[in-house]
Amino acid sequence: MADPIDNSNSEPREPAIPPARGSRSRSGGRVVALTGAACFLGRNLVGLLEEDPATARIVTIDVKSPDTAGPKARHFEVDLTNPASEDRVAEILASEEVDTLVHLCFLSSPTHATGWAHELESVGTMHLLNAVRQVRLRKLVQWSQTMLYGAHPTNPNFLTERHALRADMDEPFFADKIAAERELNAFAAKSKGTVVTVLRTAPIVGPTVQNWVTRYLGMRVVPTLLGFDPLLQFVHEVDALAAFKLALDRDHPGTFNITSDGVLPLSMVLRLAGRSSMPLPHTVASSLVGAAWITQASAVPPSFLRYLRYVCVADGDKAARVMGFRPAYTTREALLDYLAAQSLRDANLLQESPA
Repeated sequence: MADPIDNSNSEPREPAIPPARGSRSRSGGRVVALTGAACFLGRNLVGLLEEDPATARIVTIDVKSPDTAGPKARHFEVDLTNPASEDRVAEILASEEVDTLVHLCFLSSPTHATGWAHELESVGTMHLLNAVRQVRLRKLVQWSQTMLYGAHPTNPNFLTERHALRADMDEPFFADKIAAERELNAFAAKSKGTVVTVLRTAPIVGPTVQNWVTRYLGMRVVPTLLGFDPLLQFVHEVDALAAFKLALDRDHPGTFNITSDGVLPLSMVLRLAGRSSMPLPHTVASSLVGAAWITQASAVPPSFLRYLRYVCVADGDKAARVMGFRPAYTTREALLDYLAAQSLRDANLLQESPA
């Protein structure tokens, strides 16, 4: 099993950025490419960039075009699981004079298609970075998640960016993302002319996002672990998008936790959601969730039960201090905004948007 990432010495230092060929389009604005452009973060970020005067062109790279694409956007159908995607992406980045790349091709929820997910996230990131090495890119921003720190009884109250990523490496959802960060760290260590930024978001909630968190909280009777009431932390979808916009607008190399202020115990989260809990002994819960996952009746595999047992809360101080990121919503406010929309979904008055 591969060692977890320890970021204590691996964060890229702020490089001296020479003027990059193609760093500005002929019309004078930046050219931003996005992988995973049709996912929740991608399509909403495309919508923001369409309204952004500093962005001249948007290049979307995905198997389908985002529905938020407007006159600035040009779509390229590329599947990062295909080995030929490496040369194709390099060709696109060069021909479109892309100076900024946002890598969002990561799953927000576990999948039973673990082989495909590995090719998309771990191998796909390798293909992408090999393509980037063939061109001159000014900035690369990659999405990650605070869950990768792992839930452990030895965790401090707040995990900083210097803590190792210790999520269960036997769980593909975590292992592939950690491998992708390892690939990016290796790239950043050798790339002196590219600003490399990693944004690790807390679990995202809000009125339009749907992921494993919202599906878990959307259950009528929510399973919990007997004798445990861990603290939880969320970030509102609007704040997550704002963090990516900040990373695009300013040069902040390194890794940043993107979180809301405050935490809530799981019992309070369920009380606010109006859900009944079903406390189960850990061994019973593991067996039941495992069986439900195999039959695709559960939104999460058994490895996620650790997050219902131990704390995994990230420290957002670095993002506030260095990036100037200030979340508009607290964890409680983000949850309440999601719950207001969920009540409409329960009444079939609001459609869901997959993350």
